[in-house]
Amino acid sequence: MTKKIALPVNETGILDAHFGHCKFFALVNTDGDKVISEEKVVPPPHEPGLLPQWLGGKGVTDIIAGGMGQKAIQLFNQNGVNAFVGAPQLNAIELVKGHLDGTLNFTANYCNHDADHECGGH
Repeated sequence: MTKKIALPVNETGILDAHFGHCKFFALVNTDGDKVISEEKVVPPPHEPGLLPQWLGGKGVTDIIAGGMGQKAIQLFNQNGVNAFVGAPQLNAIELVKGHLDGTLNFTANYCNHDADHECGGH
């Protein structure tokens, strides 16, 4: 199964705890448990409710974040994006690999069960 996972990151590729105001998003394409490619993109200027739509439009299936409000989680789910919240501040690829192989623990996990794809851990 292929996924496109977004992570808010700083200039060094480490998870940025300030999801709504991050400088970059790492977009990681995966196939099964393998990382296929990664690109770093600059998000549009911060506007409430914009990022879920913007990332959903880029084909993102999952977002891994440190913290996120309930409203943002709902907006991601409405855009077909599963939100995994409570990730530690590690390198984006380390986080994705841990997510794919089930070794990464999140303090919260919000999936859209109406989506066409599965979400890990359920």
